[in-house]
Amino acid sequence: MEAYNVLIVDDHLVVREGLKLILETNDKFQVIGEAENGSQALDILKAKKPDVILMDLNMPVLNGLDTITKLNELKVSIPIIILTTYNEDEWMIKGLELGAKGYLLKDTSRENLFRSIETAVRGETLLQPEILERVLKAKTANEVSLSNNATNLTEKELFILKAAAKGYRNKDIAFDIGISERTVKAHLTNIFNKMGVNSRTEAVAVAIERGYFQ
Repeated sequence: MEAYNVLIVDDHLVVREGLKLILETNDKFQVIGEAENGSQALDILKAKKPDVILMDLNMPVLNGLDTITKLNELKVSIPIIILTTYNEDEWMIKGLELGAKGYLLKDTSRENLFRSIETAVRGETLLQPEILERVLKAKTANEVSLSNNATNLTEKELFILKAAAKGYRNKDIAFDIGISERTVKAHLTNIFNKMGVNSRTEAVAVAIERGYFQ
């Protein structure tokens, strides 16, 4: 199997070098470029197409959110995993709304890093439990109250949606609750229809925005 090509975008050299060293310990991953801001990343993407981008939020010249917005405008569909610290909760929510496939704390374990990349390349969203908890806490009680009246998802659908937010595959969810993978897909289709979205990423973003996981 060919290695997944990774682009690292972060204004701190030590972070880029650290991630590169970790990724180079696994034959599944290959770093094909590094950038210290979004503008440099856009230049690199003119010549190279990575399978996934690891993107810092707080950068000079062009920050992570503005870079993701620009990529959306250019219809560049490369999955993005946001690199975050402990004081960027509101930015994290906005990044998810823009289509980010996951978030990683900069001190995450190599296992989380590898799993997050593989999940993103599959086109799925992955939120580590501690990240999901922080995002949920960033919502206000008023938003939660209003949103709970707005959804008619069943208890099983909420369970499946939350599992999807954590990066579990359909077959894993099916095994956990004792139903077929085909039934899980049917539930997800129903969830998307109820929420007015077209993908897992959109569904997770809307669910967090409206407080469905509380």
